[in-house]
Amino acid sequence: MAKALFLVASLLLLANDVLVRAAFPPSLITDMAKIVLDNYCSPEKLAGMKEAIEAAGTNTEVLNIPDGESLARVLSAGVQGTVSDSRLMVSYQPDYVPAVPPKMPPLPPEHLVAVLQTSIKLDLLEGNTGYLRIDHILGEDVAEKVGPSLIDLIWNKILPTSALIFDLRYTSSGEISGIPYIVSYFTQAEPVVHIDSVYDRPSNTTTKLFSLSNLLGERYGITKPLIILTSKNTKGIAEDVAYCLKNLKRATIVGEKTAGGSVKLDNFKVGSTDFYITVPTAKSINPVTGSSWEITGVKPDVEVNAEDALATAIKIVSLRAQIPAVIEGAATLIAKNYAFEATGADVATKLRELLAKGQYNLVVSSESLEVALSADLQRLSGDKSLKATQNAPVLPPMDYSPEMYIELIKVSFHTDVFENNIGYLRFDMFGDFEEVKAIAQIIVEHVWNKVVNTDALILDLRNNVGGPTTAIAGFCSYFFDADKLIVLDKLHDRPSGTTTELLTLPELTGVRYGSKKSLIILTSGATAGAAEEFVYIMKKLGRAMIVGETTAWSLSPSASLPRR
Repeated sequence: MAKALFLVASLLLLANDVLVRAAFPPSLITDMAKIVLDNYCSPEKLAGMKEAIEAAGTNTEVLNIPDGESLARVLSAGVQGTVSDSRLMVSYQPDYVPAVPPKMPPLPPEHLVAVLQTSIKLDLLEGNTGYLRIDHILGEDVAEKVGPSLIDLIWNKILPTSALIFDLRYTSSGEISGIPYIVSYFTQAEPVVHIDSVYDRPSNTTTKLFSLSNLLGERYGITKPLIILTSKNTKGIAEDVAYCLKNLKRATIVGEKTAGGSVKLDNFKVGSTDFYITVPTAKSINPVTGSSWEITGVKPDVEVNAEDALATAIKIVSLRAQIPAVIEGAATLIAKNYAFEATGADVATKLRELLAKGQYNLVVSSESLEVALSADLQRLSGDKSLKATQNAPVLPPMDYSPEMYIELIKVSFHTDVFENNIGYLRFDMFGDFEEVKAIAQIIVEHVWNKVVNTDALILDLRNNVGGPTTAIAGFCSYFFDADKLIVLDKLHDRPSGTTTELLTLPELTGVRYGSKKSLIILTSGATAGAAEEFVYIMKKLGRAMIVGETTAWSLSPSASLPRR
């Protein structure tokens, strides 16, 4: 009701500023209201509108506006504000001639196709990519008459392409009956798919649209990349096509958010006046989302300016052309190198199956491929450490002075000694053995010596993300005695097929903490990689008590994707 009162306020405010004789009949507003109430596609949004407009209709001062166009603008603003729908438009047209739906001209099919080709553009781009632009979506009647000719002249040139860019940036008209035709060329013949439902308010009927099992010509298929280009001028039926294919996960939308139009707009004469009101009389209800693209528009998967959409689509198609090689490469690497041979072979087989089923057909960037492939690797293997990463550029080695090393160590390690001579040591990353070895004396002097003489030690690895595993043996050795070597772990290297023993080191820089004093290790879900292996060894050998959360479980090396 509060929204509806906006209309009354709008009318009264203007009426107070105009003090001339009434130029239009008192029934104008109530007649307009009845048209909206009887025909608007979403009647649930009209609560309170009837009472508000009837109240406004009794106040004839608003009709003092002598100019029909000015009054139409006021009425449009009022009804749009009441219903929150900019598609409702009031116009003043004294010379209005009702539009007659265009009929097929009496031309031979070949001449008719020539006419239609003016609204269709076809091109074959580099990389065997098809480009198809359609500015008007044909209805069923036209499609039946010219379909065979269009198949021969246009569609059969598209079929051999490896990917298709479907340009709807300029498409602002079309017929509802054309939606199933277009969508069906990108779906399977069986089973048929419920692609849309259209509710018609005047008849109070809902028509379900299904994909077609029989079509002229061949289908484009369900695996080849399909990119739909959109703009703010993409309107009506074209929006429906884009929305259907997007939510069927068959197409990627690139460009601007669409206009948010309607599948059907009707123009009604208001009473015996020269005023007309345009009303959306039908609405689309998508069976996948349960909602509609109308008013809000279709949101692109990749949002760019309309003029940049084609170039962006070409880049996406180029990336997708590389995906089979990337997935095959990842499968081969895992099968040959993953620590658990049977699991590696199974993951490789399933990766190839996912590729064949079109699992990566909606990838739009190397980053999204990395995310999707990593998720699949982890799901298939049950190993959270198995992931894909893009190659990062190798940074040149840093030439640190001793003073710089000291400052770096101070910020990398945190030490404290609590009551009862309990030591505390925190560091958040393991370093490479050779690098650590070079600065071991500095670490001992500025870090280790502060806690080595405590009676018990709390080692905080809650934020330790791991790092190279080469320093694990040395660090473990500080918590065992020097009189005998301890087998810390056995490491199997799958690529070389060798197994080696990881032993404590007989010689260390600085003093050992030894095997007798208490050691408590703190962990969290962020504790990863080399830190996890250290924790596992110390727990397995009964050398430490572990307190905290289960660790991240991320010990295995990563596969890499090429960066583009």
